[in-house]
Amino acid sequence: MRNMIFALLVWLGLGGMVQAQQADIQATIDSQFQAFKADDFETAFGFASPTLQRLFQTPENFRSMVTQGYPMVWRPGAVRYLELREQGAAFWQRVMITDQQGRVHILDYRMLETDAGWRINGVQILDSSDFSA
Repeated sequence: MRNMIFALLVWLGLGGMVQAQQADIQATIDSQFQAFKADDFETAFGFASPTLQRLFQTPENFRSMVTQGYPMVWRPGAVRYLELREQGAAFWQRVMITDQQGRVHILDYRMLETDAGWRINGVQILDSSDFSA
């Protein structure tokens, strides 16, 4: 009985940690969305991981990539968070974005925990026909 109680407490504790991680991850992504909506690409660039910052080098380069390759992120109509999953050492937050024309997009955000908090380490656009809302 004591082992069962201990196991339950551990499970509840880990569940709370995962929920806290998910809240922090979603807050990071939300903050970047807010920066995009304000066309504040310098702030939005700050939510990218150090690896992506080195790759794009400047907020202006980052702006070009986002506006040309990810318009649904730059100007989302609605955002809905789906599951957070851990694969190996990586955390992936799945996000459903409905763009301003009503089209649904499913994206996977690869997240990286840094000393400065969670940062976005890449985004993949998935085939939205594989998912139901």
